[in-house]
Amino acid sequence: MRINRVKKRHGKLPLGSMKKSVVLLLIIAVAVISYFAINSIRAVTLLPIEKITFAGNRHLTDEELRSFSGVHIKDSLVALSGHAVGRQLLKSPWVRSVTVLKEYPETLSVVIKEAEPFALLDTEGHLFLVDERGKILDELRDDSVPFLPIITGDPAKEKEGFAEALSLAKAMNETGFAAERNQIEIIGSRPEELEAVIDGTHVKIGAGDYEQKLERLLPLEEEVRKRGIPVEYIDLRFANRAVVKPIADTVVR
Repeated sequence: MRINRVKKRHGKLPLGSMKKSVVLLLIIAVAVISYFAINSIRAVTLLPIEKITFAGNRHLTDEELRSFSGVHIKDSLVALSGHAVGRQLLKSPWVRSVTVLKEYPETLSVVIKEAEPFALLDTEGHLFLVDERGKILDELRDDSVPFLPIITGDPAKEKEGFAEALSLAKAMNETGFAAERNQIEIIGSRPEELEAVIDGTHVKIGAGDYEQKLERLLPLEEEVRKRGIPVEYIDLRFANRAVVKPIADTVVR
């Protein structure tokens, strides 16, 4: 009988000990929850952003960039992800690259590199600014048209012709040819049929060798101006020569 009583005594904890264990577990649980809650609050409010600065933007305003970034005054500078801000800003076609700097204790500094307008795309009655890769930056919605080469065509239907038109525009810019003209329109159809209207003169250019073709065009333009010849077109598609087609007959140089 004594052995049985000993077994019963060891097989079950006293009621007081059980209460102490439950209380201890509750204290530990509350402490853990409080720890994570306090740290979560600190992550949100620690070092709130008081100032957001942008540099490198000429076409986009600070307000537009702030809206794109998704950052707000009073957000935590500590908890903010610079990579996330950069990804948000890169969604704008104007933004080429982003550097996000945290200037403790209260300033977020964003330095961007913008895409530069390279040409105007005229398609289906709408004018769009495009960069040198042909990426659409924005649509022109007012009457102010900057001096840029105008590329006429549909990039979706004539991809190769559009790519060649961009290459021709690049050659015109790099050689300084475009800077000395009042109006340039490049017709981006098939590459072998690439044409341009330069200050009212129709020029058949074709694909490739754009710098050499522009060099051959320069003296022809000067001669046509001096003689006052009404020209139907100038054809540069032939190697090492050009054809000037006056309104009346043809002169080959």
